[in-house]
Amino acid sequence: MPVSLQKGQKVSLTKGNPGLKKVVVGLGWDVNQFDTGGSFDLDAAAFLLEDTGKISKSEDFVFYGNLKHPSGCAQHMGDNLTGEGDGDDEQIVLDLSLVPENITKIAFSVTIYEAEQRGHNFGQISNAFIRIYNEENGEELLRYDLGEDFSIETAAVFGELYKNGDEWKFNAIGSGYQGGLAALCANYGVEVG
Repeated sequence: MPVSLQKGQKVSLTKGNPGLKKVVVGLGWDVNQFDTGGSFDLDAAAFLLEDTGKISKSEDFVFYGNLKHPSGCAQHMGDNLTGEGDGDDEQIVLDLSLVPENITKIAFSVTIYEAEQRGHNFGQISNAFIRIYNEENGEELLRYDLGEDFSIETAAVFGELYKNGDEWKFNAIGSGYQGGLAALCANYGVEVG
């Protein structure tokens, strides 16, 4: 039975699942029926962070433009341009055993592609969620539904996986940002070209 989290809640991923190695982080959303009529393209990303809360090199930012981390610990499974259909819209596969020692936290975000140009924001999105399941057996370990009503935000950090001693824990964040991907990149130390 998966743990259903509220904003700000933290839960251990590995304590009750000894030997857990490969997990899939699934992110999903629906577009409200009263939207602008244009297509929405939401993009999931993972920021692999050091203790400073920043990335150490550009490869630590895994997204549609950099699908695989050099260590093999994180792989983005591809860009979904519409978000149509049920279930996960985008997925990031993690191998916890391959996460480099300097990485202590992995933040998962979703941004709206070209939000400003298209007049889109998270107020037009509903049923947004992040879930983590065991890749080996498909068992869903946790789920966090973003109940927040973001009216003007164009980016959101859904949650963070972080090291605590020998454990991996998950923190349900649910924070919105204005400024889309550029704002998140600035927050996590990614230089935008």
